Amino acid sequence: EVQLVESGGGLVQAGGSLRLSCETSGFTFEDYAIAWFRQAPGKEREGLSCITPGDGNKYYVNSVKGRFTISSDNARNAVYLQMNSLKPEDTAVYYCAATTQEYGGSYTDTLYDYWGQGTQVTVSS
Repeated sequence: EVQLVESGGGLVQAGGSLRLSCETSGFTFEDYAIAWFRQAPGKEREGLSCITPGDGNKYYVNSVKGRFTISSDNARNAVYLQMNSLKPEDTAVYYCAATTQEYGGSYTDTLYDYWGQGTQVTVSS
């Protein structure tokens, strides 16, 4: 059974940091691309960053480049999102999702086969 489990969300003040974790199981980690998405109330889900653990390639959208860092621990089949300099507009539910490696860097959510349940990030001003 495929599972993706996010953790690490919470309440933080503007300018603060959080590190999200995505623990995965049930598929060959290095054959997939793992991305982070978020969805704020009343807004569409947006892709943020993606990593292909097999070759280590990393992708970021412009809105988070320089503030967020994606990484993976292939021994643990886990992906992390270090978020620094958080802003109130970063408040959202954050999800990790998996797709086959060929789609690495794409944020078309219909390409993603597996999703976690999400973790809430709230940034206060």
